[in-house]
Amino acid sequence: MEYANDPQISPDGKSIVYVRQSMDEMTDQDAGKLWVIDIKSGTNRPLIADKNASSPRWSPDGKSLVFNSSHDSKPELRRVFIDSGMSFSLAQLHKGASSVVWSPNGKQLAFSMFVEADKPSFAKPIKQPKGANWNKPFNVIDDMAFRFDGAGYLQDGASQIFTLPVGGGTPRQVTFEEVGLSSPQWLDNNQLLLTGNLAEDRDLDPIESEIYQLDLSVLKLTALTTRDGPDHSPVVSPDGKTIAFRGYDDKTLSYQQDNLYLIDADGSDFRPLAKDFAGSIGQTVWAPDGKSLLVLSEDYGVLSLFNISLKGKVSKIVTNIGGASIGRPYAAGSFSVSQDKKPMIAFTAGFSDRPAEVGVVNLNGKNQQILTALNEDVLPYLDMAPIEEIKVKSTHDGLEIEAWVAFPPDFKADGTYPMILEIHGGPYAMYGPFFASEIQRYAAEGYVTVWVNPRGSTGYGEEFALAIDLAYPGYDYDDLMTVVDEVVAKKYVDPERLFVTGGSGGGLLTAWITTKTQRFAAAASIKPVINWMTMALAADIGQYVRRHWIRADPWSDPETYLKTLAHTLCG
Repeated sequence: MEYANDPQISPDGKSIVYVRQSMDEMTDQDAGKLWVIDIKSGTNRPLIADKNASSPRWSPDGKSLVFNSSHDSKPELRRVFIDSGMSFSLAQLHKGASSVVWSPNGKQLAFSMFVEADKPSFAKPIKQPKGANWNKPFNVIDDMAFRFDGAGYLQDGASQIFTLPVGGGTPRQVTFEEVGLSSPQWLDNNQLLLTGNLAEDRDLDPIESEIYQLDLSVLKLTALTTRDGPDHSPVVSPDGKTIAFRGYDDKTLSYQQDNLYLIDADGSDFRPLAKDFAGSIGQTVWAPDGKSLLVLSEDYGVLSLFNISLKGKVSKIVTNIGGASIGRPYAAGSFSVSQDKKPMIAFTAGFSDRPAEVGVVNLNGKNQQILTALNEDVLPYLDMAPIEEIKVKSTHDGLEIEAWVAFPPDFKADGTYPMILEIHGGPYAMYGPFFASEIQRYAAEGYVTVWVNPRGSTGYGEEFALAIDLAYPGYDYDDLMTVVDEVVAKKYVDPERLFVTGGSGGGLLTAWITTKTQRFAAAASIKPVINWMTMALAADIGQYVRRHWIRADPWSDPETYLKTLAHTLCG
């Protein structure tokens, strides 16, 4: 199976380069190649097919792209010219480059890259003789965040910003902070905008961030935002006069939606845009004329792209963006916009019965096309699980809850099938009606498979998400059971053959469910949160849990944690 990812439309709107993802059986990894589509003719051909590639980004003149690759297992930045298809290495790197951006004049690149720091030590270790076979040295840790889910123990160091001539050479490190800086954007050809948190109490307030301006001539950082709350992901208007960014005023809640803001290029005239926009602001790009912004937002189970004018007027351009989360049905996708007089938008098109394809649509939402069919060699010969959307009124308070059901081949509603309830993590996250290999596998093995967005899920408004603030787990259980009741009532499944699973937040809810009901024959609780005290003291997001979830310190207010723990364990 293959899927499209990260489609990047050329500045002139004539072609799209995207990452064609597939599975490498020999390395057991997801591999990407670069393919290019001619929009007018529909021709789809390989651009970089002899090596793994990711994150393609067009030059301002549209004649070349830079992308991430590797050489002898070492990450490198490469550049490819569209006319010849020839690529060359710009720089071989110690770590992979992130968020690569071209300068407006097309002469420099900026990117972030992790830079290792010396490990903390309380004594100078004895030098190991060459060829000696010693035990591994002990590990000294003095960081509050020292390991992370999916990453294991973290290296000492931080993400720093680099620049590099587009002809290649030695990257120039331009920041040297103790903490990470990310999301570089060119304000002009000699100034960058960055996101980070340089405050002294940054370890205790992990969501806090500011937008900084970096003058490359003197390497001076200046904060353009100062409020209490995250400010991040700046994007500069085509005329260079206005900066749009995302963030919010921190109310110390377990969840808050990102809003959209504008400031002048010098940091003055801070102002919100579209204050009444219902969704959380995601990926944001300026329209080529500088009169509006294109915003990706979670939208009731799917991702939709909106156009927000500088006067705050909102219109929906296209929906069902997604399909880039190949494992489980999370809403994941992206878009890009051309820079010509009649802009076109390239996006990842999501479907329930196939992985993501490349889509294209006009800025006004018209002439939508799907340009790829990446699995036409496979899909016609497979029994893909049909997907049905169901909506129920929660037995707790009548709140509408959205869910989806995948059916096994040759399904008949005769009440005999086993069921798997698959609960998403987060819990502030959103499932949708997208192709997911896990869901398809469960259905292929004969299980009716159900996934739900209970209260606390994102994409249904901030109030819906905050229904579990200081009340998690809780009535989200009722939401899930209402969906199960509906599936049983429809005779889709055998009530004696019910199973439940989930990971992280879903693992917590799975464990919670086993204390509330005996209706499930078996449960698989994957990496659950069980003890909130140890979660706040030593987990990967411990300070977020302490400050925003529980809003108490376990060392000074253990009672609050013990009550929360008793609630989680005993219902």
